[in-house]
Amino acid sequence: MEFTLLWAALTGVVFAWIGTRLWPQGLPERATDRLIGAAAAGLLVGRLTAMLIQGTNPLRHIGDIMIVRGGVHTGAATIGAIVTYLWSVGWRIAYLDAIAAASVLGLAGWKAGCIWRGACLGAVSDLPWAWSLPGSVITRHPVEIYAVIALVLAAFIVARLSDRPLLRSGVGLATAGLVMLATEPMRPSLTGGPGPWYIAAIIVGVVASIAGSTLVSRFRLRMT
Repeated sequence: MEFTLLWAALTGVVFAWIGTRLWPQGLPERATDRLIGAAAAGLLVGRLTAMLIQGTNPLRHIGDIMIVRGGVHTGAATIGAIVTYLWSVGWRIAYLDAIAAASVLGLAGWKAGCIWRGACLGAVSDLPWAWSLPGSVITRHPVEIYAVIALVLAAFIVARLSDRPLLRSGVGLATAGLVMLATEPMRPSLTGGPGPWYIAAIIVGVVASIAGSTLVSRFRLRMT
């Protein structure tokens, strides 16, 4: 793993740790450790998925797994992280809700890691707060800083929600998807980015937050 990516990951960990200290209510034991483990597992799942989609066999190119810049599948990484965390807490939905705000704050930290990676800038802009890369006179949107600000605000909003089943988790997922979708057009991309996955996150999050109690009852999900 490149050191800049390592620093970005550590920034995400620090933000998540701060989240568990700001909102400790209902968290499982070693909540930060579980969250970090889930994030690492999600990153691995997302990287393996991206390699397979690109036609690269991970078993024959084991070293390429660590080259995160080669691509990480957003949807697979998110699903892998959520499933891993739920498995670590015995599939208790209440623990998923309890960690939602800290998770969104951790995502904000990962985005803030753009400072270490030199990857905060996006589309060209002449706004007063736009800035340029070293050696360039072209100013650009600090798009990742936009995302950081929005995600931090979202984390505080999620933390203030009631403990109704899947409300915090659903709103957290939906707002994260919304922030990423809204800022995606300002990011440089050859493929248009994982927009469909962001839309899916919004839809799933909204459905979960509205029908959480019904879903828990119908699918007999564990709350405690």
